[in-house]
Amino acid sequence: MATTADAKVPAAASRRAAQLRAEIAQHDRRYYELDAPTISDAEYDALFRELQALEVAHPSLRAADSPTQRVGGGRAAEFAPVAHRVPMLSIRTETDTTAGAAAEFDARIRRELELPADAPAVVYMAELKFDGLAISLRYEGGALGVAATRGDGETGEDVTANVRRIPEIPAKLAGRPPRVLEVRGEVYMTRADFAALNERQRAAGARLFVNPRNTAAGAVRQLDPAITGERPLHFFAYGIGEAEGWEPPATQSALLRALEGFGLPVCADRRLAHGAAELAAFYEQVRARRALLPFEIDGVVYKVDDLALQRQLGFRTREPRWAVAHKFPPEEMPTELLAIDVQVGRTGAITPVARLAPVFVGGTTVTNVTLHNEDEIRRRDLHIGDTVIVRRAGDVIPQVVAVVVAKRPPHARRFVMPTQCPECGSAIARLPGEVVARCTGGLVCPAQRKQALLHFAGRRALDIEGLGDKLVDQLVDGGLVHTAADVYRLELPQLAALERMGERSAANVLAAIAKSRRTTLPRFVFALGIRHVGEATAKDLAQHFGSLAALMDADEAALAEVHDVGPVVAAAVARFFAEPHNREVIAALRAAGVHWTEGAPARRAGGRLAGLTFVLTGTLPTLTRDGARALIEEAGGKVAGSVSKNTDYVVAGADAGGKLAKAEALGVAILDEAGFRRLVDQRRAPDAET
Repeated sequence: MATTADAKVPAAASRRAAQLRAEIAQHDRRYYELDAPTISDAEYDALFRELQALEVAHPSLRAADSPTQRVGGGRAAEFAPVAHRVPMLSIRTETDTTAGAAAEFDARIRRELELPADAPAVVYMAELKFDGLAISLRYEGGALGVAATRGDGETGEDVTANVRRIPEIPAKLAGRPPRVLEVRGEVYMTRADFAALNERQRAAGARLFVNPRNTAAGAVRQLDPAITGERPLHFFAYGIGEAEGWEPPATQSALLRALEGFGLPVCADRRLAHGAAELAAFYEQVRARRALLPFEIDGVVYKVDDLALQRQLGFRTREPRWAVAHKFPPEEMPTELLAIDVQVGRTGAITPVARLAPVFVGGTTVTNVTLHNEDEIRRRDLHIGDTVIVRRAGDVIPQVVAVVVAKRPPHARRFVMPTQCPECGSAIARLPGEVVARCTGGLVCPAQRKQALLHFAGRRALDIEGLGDKLVDQLVDGGLVHTAADVYRLELPQLAALERMGERSAANVLAAIAKSRRTTLPRFVFALGIRHVGEATAKDLAQHFGSLAALMDADEAALAEVHDVGPVVAAAVARFFAEPHNREVIAALRAAGVHWTEGAPARRAGGRLAGLTFVLTGTLPTLTRDGARALIEEAGGKVAGSVSKNTDYVVAGADAGGKLAKAEALGVAILDEAGFRRLVDQRRAPDAET
């Protein structure tokens, strides 16, 4: 029958099979040897499945050197060859990313074992599928002799000198190890270590790494072991190859415990599963917390736990019949970069945004990804029309992690930052020393107007309850509000006529607006949305100058005299008040009845807690955070958000966290609520005499 089918192989099928073999071989080399893949795992799996299907339909197309008949990796010429006494085969991948694939695997195992329907459930060892580099460690007499990559499954690369630089891999096994033991496992890099490494690369102006897997693989396959030693690598053992002078345990679960007993790191995130239902439950549970794991995984692995049954099931060409890798939906996928637009933020920051051909990745469809700034686009060498790799792990914001330069089309073009704001037509400027370009339109820019109004109405600013995103959108888009002062001219019929408002809701909003007319000078300064001026700086400015008029007339030198105000903040404040339209808005707000109590500038030297800086952390027994802050600030003290060497006291309550630990490390004085109150009371008496 095979001969008849072979004689009728269509020419198109033969050409496609040859093309697929060549493509897969090229991608295998880039993945296993160069650690620089140009396609995603999902794309590779699709090519591989297509070739498998062609070879099943036309057996004569199946050759001994076909990628379907061997393990994918090769061996780089720079490394000495190491023959594996027991081949390092890859595990069959189940590409169905639903829990149903677990039932299919269990049914296949039961058929091959010829188990009757009423036979007990097969017991499996369910483990994680690490996204790293497979390694074989050969221990002789308990000492590490040779470490080798998987290579093509039969012959790998000698990377012993590099592997010895990985702290978690013991140079000598604990206990009474076998005469010879080949340990199989995975070298990987944690998410945190990968992020820190890329941050160091960014600071040095060096190339960023794409993902932890390729970075770990590249580190192990360095020609200079010193470079490997600089990379934070880890290791998990998950099986064995050759063993002499030792009778291995009867099950995979017991084998993993034995490896732990030899001092080898084994992932604790594993479970015995009885039958398909428990396999599916493990898959779903791990998938739900995948993004919380400290390292990358791309699925789970199911193995028949009984090693005697494993031997009975045996192997097919390149894969064990007794195991399967059950993948999760991909977190990285390629797509086309269709365009780069820009968005305008509250402070006028211009943010480039990638418009992508829709791509399903990490469980959702992604069409837009922020590119941060113009320098980031240049550093990544992004061109409109490029094929890019998009990553979305768990609930993390999607990001472009790489560009596939090899696929760059002739019509691809570089991004050019626009010179005019897309919202208001004002000029876009990028100041010296800054990476972000900004619209110069200020409060006349609709995009900034909406965000400025939301900031103005925020709880820490004028606290106008009910003036949220949807209402602000309607007010600005409908032309009812152009500046914050227009909010105070709104009338009931105007608001009640808006979508989803009604008279009662409109009346509540108007009442909140009326209440906000009376505020404090620090709140009003913060509400103006001056760049670099947060809540604490607004309080410092108000306390220092005592009145808005004095603050508005201050030059940069005078502003720089304010506590914790440096040259950047001083320049931003001076620039804000130098703009005529900003002064016009402030005048209009005053004319609309917004007012606050003004007085002489606060004399910091005269307060009970003058010159002292406090940090609040945890929950105090009777004082709220705002209450404690008020006590400190009324007495001339300052409340900072983080602990530093300039902090005088940390006031700590229940559930205090990192701030308390940092205070202890720096030797900063720590007070509980009782101690804090005693400090305030002790400084109260001298204050009464002045």
